[in-house]
Amino acid sequence: MSGTGDGRPEREPHLPELQLRLRSELGRIDEQLHALLTAMDRLQGLLDAVVAISREVELPAVLDRIVTTAMDLVGARYGALGVLDESGDHLEQFISAGLSAQEHADLARTEFPRGLGVLGHLIRHPEPLRVDRITAHPSSVGFPPGHPHLRTLLGVAISVRGEVYGDLYLSERRDGRPFDAHDESVVVALAGAAGIAIENVRLFERVRIGAEQFQRLLLPKLPDLRPFTAAAVYRPAAEPSRLGGDWYDAIPLPDNVVAVVIGDVVGHDLRAAAAMASIRNMLRALLYEGGGPPGAVLAQLDRTLQAITENPVTTTTLARIEPDGPGWRLRWSSAGHVPPLLITPGHQAEYLFVEPGLPLGVDSEQPRPDHSRFVPPGATLVFFTDGLIERPDRPIDASLDELTGLATAYADLPLAEFVRALADHHPSDGHDDMAVLALRTPCA
Repeated sequence: MSGTGDGRPEREPHLPELQLRLRSELGRIDEQLHALLTAMDRLQGLLDAVVAISREVELPAVLDRIVTTAMDLVGARYGALGVLDESGDHLEQFISAGLSAQEHADLARTEFPRGLGVLGHLIRHPEPLRVDRITAHPSSVGFPPGHPHLRTLLGVAISVRGEVYGDLYLSERRDGRPFDAHDESVVVALAGAAGIAIENVRLFERVRIGAEQFQRLLLPKLPDLRPFTAAAVYRPAAEPSRLGGDWYDAIPLPDNVVAVVIGDVVGHDLRAAAAMASIRNMLRALLYEGGGPPGAVLAQLDRTLQAITENPVTTTTLARIEPDGPGWRLRWSSAGHVPPLLITPGHQAEYLFVEPGLPLGVDSEQPRPDHSRFVPPGATLVFFTDGLIERPDRPIDASLDELTGLATAYADLPLAEFVRALADHHPSDGHDDMAVLALRTPCA
């Protein structure tokens, strides 16, 4: 047994003391492990949040996602995002989340938030702000009538390209505690990712608008087709990079005859869009020269394209509507295209199914048969591309049936409203561009 400095033997710790020390040390290690796991969970939650926000392609959805994601990350009951106006002094948009239906109803009678009080403080001083008691803050001006009485606040500015875009506000942790430094660091990191997501979606929107404008410049304005009425609509694909080759055309010919074309060039790029324009122009030239039956015109077009171009595969339907006794005669030929839809007076609808034939650019030696159908006065013919109906997760027949229901439900609308309604409520998934052209025969 060793001794102490004064000659007395050193006392060894008793077993209960060792157990207490061991338990204390294990408790400290457990706390450290718990803190480490909590930090890892927060980091994973932040990464998941960034990925979720970056997936959105519409600005309203991005802003909503930023608010709800921030609430989830720190366990806040309420959240809001105030978007600043061009001056940067006031709010022009306020997105909130967490309010109950009654709280929404109570606030409906109040004015739009103007960025005063503590909210205004963050606008003027865009550093992270943590407040344990809102009413005690020097900038507090109280709450408007009907507003939930909030106690705590965590506010963080969101910047886009170095300019403050807006402010993210969180209030009332669900566990009743005030927001802490960890909450602040997580929300600051999220705000950085949110600024990038906002900039990306604004760039996405500019590209989408540019692509849509480019595509529309390639499409014709429908001429006067009297005695028929006609309307057309084009909608681009949901992804701005997917320029399409969908097109429509209508050409008045002598003797009250109208030629109608709907087509789709395979591909989603500038080449497809350019090919669409050249094919449309060639087809117009053939029709103006007299052409003949639709099948013969398409056969000539196919041979011409094969001889002088390297255009991609194209589906199309070419139709002629001409007088026939008390009504009209539709003559058409299809090059692998979806069938037109005929809606007769009384809202009877049917697809004009025929052998579709090969698309252009596959085999120009194959015959292209013509088809014929009587069309009564007051009927509507709907020509469209497959972008209106296609979606990978459902059979094409189901989408065709849904389109029939839409067409009959909106059949009494003026044609311009009719085609917009079909494009607005289409049964497809929106990942392809779409074109719709409707022509209505004159009533008797």
